[in-house]
Order: sequence, then structure tokens, then C-alpha cells
Amino acid sequence: MVTCLQTQLLHTPFQFRSSSSKKPTSLRCSAATSSTKKSYKITLLPGDGIGPEVVSVAKDVLLLTGSIHGIKLEFQEKLLGGAALDATGVPLPDDTLSVAKQSDAVLLGAIGGYKWDKNEKHLKPETGLLQLREGLRVFANLRPATVFPQLVDASTLKREIAEGVDLMVVRELTGGIYFGKPRGFGTNENGEETGFNTEIYAAHEIDRIARVAFNIARKRGGKLCSVDKANVLEASMFWRKRVVALAQEYPDVELSHMYVDNAAMQLVRYPKQFDTIVTNNIFGDILSDEASMITGSIGMLPSASLGDSGPGLFEPIHGSAPDIAGQDKANPFATVLSAAMLLKYGLGEVEAAERIESAVLETLNRGFRTADIYSAGTKLVGCKQLGEEILKSVESHAPAAAAV
Repeated sequence: MVTCLQTQLLHTPFQFRSSSSKKPTSLRCSAATSSTKKSYKITLLPGDGIGPEVVSVAKDVLLLTGSIHGIKLEFQEKLLGGAALDATGVPLPDDTLSVAKQSDAVLLGAIGGYKWDKNEKHLKPETGLLQLREGLRVFANLRPATVFPQLVDASTLKREIAEGVDLMVVRELTGGIYFGKPRGFGTNENGEETGFNTEIYAAHEIDRIARVAFNIARKRGGKLCSVDKANVLEASMFWRKRVVALAQEYPDVELSHMYVDNAAMQLVRYPKQFDTIVTNNIFGDILSDEASMITGSIGMLPSASLGDSGPGLFEPIHGSAPDIAGQDKANPFATVLSAAMLLKYGLGEVEAAERIESAVLETLNRGFRTADIYSAGTKLVGCKQLGEEILKSVESHAPAAAAV
């Protein structure tokens, strides 16, 4: 399904989030305020490591929130990644992709682990994730990096650097060097073994992700930074050419350009200079993880991946953390916030999403923390107890300002 919020995101101006520092425009549309469909099919992909633990919490939060807002959610759990490899011999079973395509939205936990690190490429858990994204035809990956006031001291940066950071990385997801051909292994003229990949983008791939980013920037702070390596790479030169051409349609958005190496440095030097960043697949993969650490923990950040049609894919940006898997130490906040993005952008259920976002803020306000965000004076709890506290906040508090 395609909600009107998803259509606005991909094709027309819209408001991504509400913040005192951003333009105060309503996010609501007809699908979000008076949805005619109140029953949805959600595919759950717990995956590996801590994935099952955090997805379990998010599922409970979705069920409770749905019951409060009159939304029926039907869940179907499927295998992906290492769990799928162990059970079926492939990282993305046909059945998983088929069920995901037929659902209204997909919620993923995490994939990967040491156990499968030495597998051949086609038998790596990460290959399953790439195949899933390609199969769902999602191309726009939205990764917000917002420093919560309650967690500013958890950032590895000084308070004066981290406080007030609120940026969005818009990453192209299904093109570039991760998918480009030719690729593979060979031998050079000296008889040495070689490995090679191709960074390639077609005009329509750049235009569609740039349009998403311009629309987001237009309703945030009105600033868009396109990150490339146009001083060296032809693919980046073409990227910049297309982004500059499209900018003529968005005269109200201030467009700037930055080389990726400088952008990596500026994110830790002065991150508040950024509002919305748009970049290619590999640069976005790296920069969004870097931006996440500004917030204090990768365990706090959700993401959404959307296409022109069909279900969106929603997942925390953290990995499978095999070192703490099964020990009740995982931070479920990012997965819960991913569930909120699922409701908002996948299903158009904005009020339900806002309830979850408010519940996360309220739980933080009440001082509950997992080990990765713990500080003196707060309450150290495990994944399960934190989930219970979030449920209490969902049940007792009305929606407030959006968190993502």
C-alpha cells in the first residue's frame, strides 16, 4: 500500500517532523487523520543477535498502541539473515520475500553475526538484507539523528557541540557501488588477483532521491547539503550535475555541496551546521552511522526505507550486537521508534505514531536507561523492563511533540 504521507514524501512537499527549530507545518493528510483501513498486515523479521529481543518489545508496543487507537495489526514472523541461513540455507528465503511484499509494512530487527562472517558472499546475512531492499524496491532511506535533551551528556562529543543537533540523512539505497556491475574478481596484466566494483548511477536514480531530500529540507530548515566526491569520481560529478539541475525546482531550499571526507570531519566538528543531507549509497551508509554516535548511542536511532509503491521497510540502524545477544542488555528504543515511523510513513496512522514517540520521551524523562545510555542518577534496566516501562508510558500519556 502507499499512504498519502508516503506519496507526499516521495513526490511533493511535506513536513517530516515537528520541532521548535523547524518550520511548523502539519504532517497530517487524509490517510493519516481518517484512515479507511484500520486493519494491517505487518511482516516481522527479527533476524539475528539482539534482533528478536528488540522486535518483541516493538511488537508489544504496536499492539497496545493499536488497541488504543482502534487499529488491528496482524503480524507474520519470517526468517532473514543468519537465522534464515541456519534454517533454510539461504539468507532470504523466497517465502520471506513473498510475505513481505504482500504486507502493508515490514519491521526488521537486525542481521549478521560472527558465526557467518566467513561465509561466501551469497551466503552472508547481509546479502539477504540487500536482496530484501531490492525486492521491495525501496530506494529512499531516511535516517534521523536527533540529540534527545535527556541524553545530551551521553554523546561522545562535548555538550556544546552535541546539544541541539537535529539532522536527517537521506541515503540512496538501491544503486551505486553496492549494486553496480561489473563486479567480481579477476587478474590484472601482472598476473595479480584483483577485486572490483562499479559505482554507477542513472539519472532517474539520482533525481528521485534528490527530490525526496529537497522535499524534506523544504519543510525542515530549508537547507540541503549534497555530499559527493566530485573532485575525483565521475559518478559523483554526474550526481552533482543532476542535483544542481533539480534545485531550480526548489528555489526556497538552500543547496550546498560537500566532499564526503570533509563531511565526515564536519559532522564531528560542528554537526549543527547540517539540516538535511542527501548522498549516495556507500557514503550514506558511513555518514549516517557516524551521525548516530553524536546522539549518544546507535541504539536510539530508527530508519525508514520507502519506494514509489509497496510496503516500506523499517528498522533500527544498529547491528545485531552478538556480544550481548540473549543477555537482556539490548536497547529497544531504536526499534520502538522504527515502529513509530512504520505507523506514520508506512500506514499513515500519525496519531498512533505520535503516541509512541511521546512514550519514548516520557520513559526517558522517568529516568529509565539501558547500559549503553546509562549515566549516574538514572535507572539501569534491561531490555524487557524497559519495554514494560514504555508500555506504561504508551497507556498513560497522550501524544506530545514528535520525536522523529
